[in-house]
This record gives sequence, structure tokens and C-alpha cells, in this order.
Amino acid sequence: MTAAFLRFMREDALNADALYVLGDLFEFSIGDDEVSALNGEVAAAFLACSQQGTPVYFIHGNRDFMVGRRFARAAGMTLLPEHTLIDLYGEPTLIMHGDTLCIDDAGYQRYRRITRWGWLQWLFMRLPLSFRLNIADGIRSKSAAAKEGKVMQVMDVNQAEVERQMQRYNVRTLIHGHTHRPNIHHLQINEQAARRIVLGDWYSQGSVLVVDTGGVELQNRPLTLA
Repeated sequence: MTAAFLRFMREDALNADALYVLGDLFEFSIGDDEVSALNGEVAAAFLACSQQGTPVYFIHGNRDFMVGRRFARAAGMTLLPEHTLIDLYGEPTLIMHGDTLCIDDAGYQRYRRITRWGWLQWLFMRLPLSFRLNIADGIRSKSAAAKEGKVMQVMDVNQAEVERQMQRYNVRTLIHGHTHRPNIHHLQINEQAARRIVLGDWYSQGSVLVVDTGGVELQNRPLTLA
């Protein structure tokens, strides 16, 4: 996965007008003070992209919400709010990670609210790095176990919430990740044609959304070591 990502950064991202990463870049993050070869490689790839003229933007996901300003500076990326309105070649577009749309999963939403408490994150960052690694591993294990007992519909987006957010930001295009179900969904917002574009994961293939003046296309990238 890392090799495919680095290849994408070298061969594709450098030619883009901008690069947006909508969260879950890492399987988990325990703070910017975690020094690893992976973090260094990823930061260097983003920095090279940014320095060669392609701005890089990042929205936190549910797995990497502890990515902070230090990593962003090292990567030359700009951190964006969880719901961000951008102009995509003249089309007002709402981008987000997407977990805030899954309001039917009450347990997850409760967990999300708690882990975003500023004082809790402050306390977490003052624990030894080894403690934080153990906590992160425990959370991942519990999350995997919890998913096994939930029906897929509960973990997917709530259609009414999708429409509410699109109406709130007055957009007809929404792009998000999180659910790992790449697709372009067509819907009606205020009796106008609209679309919700879902990004894929990078477990069995790379998944990117390419947007240009000609339209949008969900594309796969092979997981190769080249």
C-alpha cells in the first residue's frame, strides 16, 4: 500500500492542480511525536508535491484525527475543517471524511464526540508513547469486534443527513470517504440533480477520484512494489 501511494505521489499527484486527502491516510495516529519510517516517507512525499506546485489539503478521518500541525508543516499540507466547501472548476463542492453522515451508528457517534474533546486529547498526548500505542491497538480491536455485530446499513450514511448537509451548504456535489464503498450516487436536492461521490480504500487497490473540467472519474491504482 505504501509503495502504491508513493508511486501515485510521484506519477499522478505532481500533475494535479491540487490534492485533497479526505482522512484515514493512516490506520491510526497517536500524535505527531510518533517518529517512524512510514510517517517520514509519507510526509516527504507530500512535501515534494507541495514544493513542486501542487497544494496538498487534508481533512482528518476517524483513524487519524490526531494528525496535527507539526506533521502538517513537515508534509507541506494545509489542514481543513471537517466540513469544507471548495470550488471544483466552477462547481461548489462539499468535501468531508464522511463519518459525520453515519448518524444511525449511535455508538460510533458517541465515541467520536468523546475522542474530539480537547481536554481529553491534551491528556492523551501527555501519556508515554508506548501507552498511547497500546491504547490505539485496544481501540482498533474493539472497533473491529463492534463492526462484526452491526448491520451494514447502520454503518453507512444516513440519506436524510446527506441531504441536510448538502442543503446547508447549498451544493449539488458532495465528496467523502469513510464507508469504503466507492461509487457515484445520483439524487435530488431541492428538485435539482445532485451527486454524492464516495472514495474507496487502499486495501486491495489504490482508489482515487480524478476531477477536471471534463467531469469526475473514480479510478483504481494497482498495489505494486514498482
